[in-house]
Amino acid sequence: MELCKPAEALLASRYLLPGETPEDLFRRVAKAVGTSKADLFAGIMSELKFLPNSPTLMNAGTQCGQLSACFVLPVEDSIEQIFSVLRYMALIHKSGGGTGFSFSRVRPKGDMVGGSAGVASGPISFIRVFDEATNALRQGGKRRGANMGVLSSHHPDIMEFIHSKETGGLQNFNLSVGFDAEFFSCLGQGHAYPLVNPRDGEVWREIEPRDLFDALSMAAWRCGDPGVLFLDRINEKNPVPALGEIEATNPCGEQPLLPWESCNLGSLNLSRFLKKGDIDWDSLRECVWLAVEFLDAVIDVNRFPLPIIRECTLQTRKIGLGVMGFADMLIRLEVPYQSEEALTLGENLMRFIQEESHAASRTLGEEKGSFPAIDRSIYSGSMRNATVTTIAPTGSLHIIACTSSGIEPLFACASERVIDGKRFAIVHPELRKHFLGLPNGKELLLEAERKGSVQDLPVSRDIRELFRNAGEIDPRFHVRIQATFQKYVDNAVSKTVNLPTEASPGDISGIFLYARELGCKGITVYRYRSRKDQVISRGCDACRVDTLVA
Repeated sequence: MELCKPAEALLASRYLLPGETPEDLFRRVAKAVGTSKADLFAGIMSELKFLPNSPTLMNAGTQCGQLSACFVLPVEDSIEQIFSVLRYMALIHKSGGGTGFSFSRVRPKGDMVGGSAGVASGPISFIRVFDEATNALRQGGKRRGANMGVLSSHHPDIMEFIHSKETGGLQNFNLSVGFDAEFFSCLGQGHAYPLVNPRDGEVWREIEPRDLFDALSMAAWRCGDPGVLFLDRINEKNPVPALGEIEATNPCGEQPLLPWESCNLGSLNLSRFLKKGDIDWDSLRECVWLAVEFLDAVIDVNRFPLPIIRECTLQTRKIGLGVMGFADMLIRLEVPYQSEEALTLGENLMRFIQEESHAASRTLGEEKGSFPAIDRSIYSGSMRNATVTTIAPTGSLHIIACTSSGIEPLFACASERVIDGKRFAIVHPELRKHFLGLPNGKELLLEAERKGSVQDLPVSRDIRELFRNAGEIDPRFHVRIQATFQKYVDNAVSKTVNLPTEASPGDISGIFLYARELGCKGITVYRYRSRKDQVISRGCDACRVDTLVA
């Protein structure tokens, strides 16, 4: 197994135990997960065809033993309960997990507080408390804590929430506005929209929905937050509606969960399933079945941080199998990301993975028993897991796998990235393949590396289309890709609509509405250079070049 230098650096800084090699890591994980297929599990990881989420790689076979990445904890309108949840968040972050919260049940700022003459400080004040607590921790001692904070569009403090990141702070939170169907009905018909105190259901005031939506678009334009969750759509697809409503997701939005649920994820590296210029469907099918069995087995060996999380997780046995390397697969097939052919390919791929992963879960259900809450679910017959598929951003996994992230296009054909305090210059190897055969190819390659783009270079249209970077993709096409995959995903899809610096707030408003129109469960945007802490930049002037994609 050969790894690229960024992968080696990341593994050494966060994942490998003292004296451990990458091969040792994968054997450790496979052995800890167990079953008679441990050797096969180790094989698909060593071949970088499949990787589980970071807590599994970090903690399997160790004293910690907490293997899930995604948790949702409920926040009630009670000081005692809120600070209990804060403690639970600390335990989860310590073990390497990320947490999502809905703060929609917390009474608004200025509301009365029972039993005292004081007034409530509102949900945003508690989000800041959670953020400061996260600053004092690192997930598993190895990475910064990650949270999702959700607030209902009905909440009286929604405008303060929308603007809460513009003045700084909340660096450990992604934020999302949780919309319902009523909001979009009011927006479309020009009706006023009620803001409701969750304490007693009283309408505090009404606002123009367009004012809220414009404020949201402007805030996202300035700093990328908040994003959008379509909670009505998420709950329409809730596989176990009898267990309650979903109000929040994990930190990156791809895993909607009920209160106290957790989920473990894993991703297939699509760039490893090519054979003679086509997709190796047989190999992909085999890996899907192994990955589903692996993720299901993780649930049984997992050391959950709290008994209630264990109880709620075992009720539904949710897993999330996704993909990474989609952009690399397209490039190697010489299919432009922004093309109808890419949409068709993506749809066929995800339909195949969905069908095979559900077949694998049904078979496991027949062999080992269905998830306990199946009689309160949408399923009939056998099913081991209430959800099976998810598309995660694969922030660290794609670096380890030496491939492109999730279903994103290339961020750039050449870029600089900081990993564990070290700066790496990264150039896509297919760029060299296409450029070095051209007249003045070396000079053109250097210019492409410097800019991180080929759009202004004297090369063929085919090359320009093949290597469009994320900011050069039509924003509406970003949304079309996400919606295409979402059709065949049980949970949700984490995807960012990357925008050029010159994009407008109106562009962002249009993206949010288009995502709803196409059936997405949520959407996130990021305008290039809208944050000072951006960890990856297009183009690289460094003389030393490390290859991300092997």
